[in-house]
Amino acid sequence: MPEGAPSALPIPPVLEVRDLRTVFRTRAGDVHAVNGVSFAVREGELLGVVGESGSGKSVTMMSLLGLLPSPPAEVSGGPVRFEGKDLLQAGPEELRAVRGGRIGFVFQDPMTSLNPVFTVGFQIMEPLRKHLGMGKRQARARAAELLALVGIPDAGRRLDDYPHQFSGGMRQRVMIAIALACEPRVLIADEPTTALDVTIQAQILELMAELRQRLGMAVVWITHDLGVIAGIADRVLVMYGGQVVEHAPVEALFANPRHPYTRALLTTVPRVRGERVKRLHVIEGQPPILEAHPDACTFRDRCPHAFDVCHRLNPQRYPVGEDHDAACFLNDPGLAPPRPSLEVVHG
Repeated sequence: MPEGAPSALPIPPVLEVRDLRTVFRTRAGDVHAVNGVSFAVREGELLGVVGESGSGKSVTMMSLLGLLPSPPAEVSGGPVRFEGKDLLQAGPEELRAVRGGRIGFVFQDPMTSLNPVFTVGFQIMEPLRKHLGMGKRQARARAAELLALVGIPDAGRRLDDYPHQFSGGMRQRVMIAIALACEPRVLIADEPTTALDVTIQAQILELMAELRQRLGMAVVWITHDLGVIAGIADRVLVMYGGQVVEHAPVEALFANPRHPYTRALLTTVPRVRGERVKRLHVIEGQPPILEAHPDACTFRDRCPHAFDVCHRLNPQRYPVGEDHDAACFLNDPGLAPPRPSLEVVHG
């Protein structure tokens, strides 16, 4: 390569996950919650993770950082590489140094994630003092800045309030402030705007975009809201039955979904088109209870396109385009099943 020519090498991922598996060993039996999940996210990129409740989204992300109680959870597979280290092989002290510092986590339920016996200010200041070594006065000033940043008025005074003195939406904003406190290299956000009104949601989304640009922060955004994903994500993982069933750039996913489950999800999104919609689309049936590692397609019983091989084998993720793959036998070039159109049609 000539001197001064731009490098054609791809940007290496800041977080890379390979073949992650999580099993809950309970008295009632095993639950295989995560089954061979692989993905990567790069600096400044936002990876959306979507799927129904119970599809394994939150458990996958909590498994990465050792946030699941063990027992009953057993996490295996990997590696999970972050800054050259395998987090699955890291000890408790190493993980504590990463959590809240280099990797921030916004938990799904702010009602139970904040400690009710400590002030909000103390809980924001704690990672600042532990990970950044700030003094008490400096940490308090920074905590007030963070509360103001996430839209809480009179932030300096509210540092001395307790979580029960905040509304649910305000507690969610406090959780976001804690996660952003140390300006993490990766932020994992689990339904971070669910409890917020649309105005504050827009402010948080704008804040995330600003931080991604300023800090080069990578974001993993877990949500049910496909509209939010369409507006903020670079790439999308669609999860079902503890597995990734489709992965694609956001434009490709919405324009050309290649897995029947992705198509079903997209058709459930209501559209305002002027005419009256008589009935919203739903995905018939229930998500699977994974008592064993899946040895067949987990979506087969709800899929209108399932054929014989779907009941015998679990499909791999077949490449279907640039940086686009889908775990469905309809995309296997070696098989010749009926190939229905997977175009999304909104009713």
